[in-house]
Amino acid sequence: MSDDKKEEEVSLGAEIKDWVISIVIAVALAMFIRTFIVELYMVDGPSMNPTLQHAQRLVVNKFVYRFREPERGEILIFKFPKDQTRDFIKRVIAVPGDTIEIKAGKVFVNGELQNEPFILSKTRGDYPLSTVPEGTMFVMGDNRNNSEDSRFPDVGFVPFELIQGKAMLVFWPLDEWQALP
Repeated sequence: MSDDKKEEEVSLGAEIKDWVISIVIAVALAMFIRTFIVELYMVDGPSMNPTLQHAQRLVVNKFVYRFREPERGEILIFKFPKDQTRDFIKRVIAVPGDTIEIKAGKVFVNGELQNEPFILSKTRGDYPLSTVPEGTMFVMGDNRNNSEDSRFPDVGFVPFELIQGKAMLVFWPLDEWQALP
């Protein structure tokens, strides 16, 4: 075998090795980002109308709640308590230590009537005065009358450990792009 042929094979081997290393690093980096920093989700159903529409795609920050607890008004993704293979998206209405009550279609947090310009229609039904336990939150969909949320026993007060992340951005469809509160 000629020296030129040997050099060519060595060069090709080095190039393949470089490509393999680059691909492995890219895959590892993508997995790290998806596991710990951001993930993409799709809205499934009408429970967050009019804020979010069915089939919109979201960027979800998985990192933020490692440093702080959710705040009232934030929209987040969490695992459904009764079937943790399902993800839910809802708005945080009350946090640990808050009182929550719904009467005559109005939501009260810590005794104060909430101004909720984002809801689709008046909330049907009542919810008795309750205090949100430590390590949990009370969540509701913006489409109150078509949302399975903390008012229902299958959801109840959502434990922090079920939180997947904070919805930050609608990125698809492009004409519906928006930053979320």
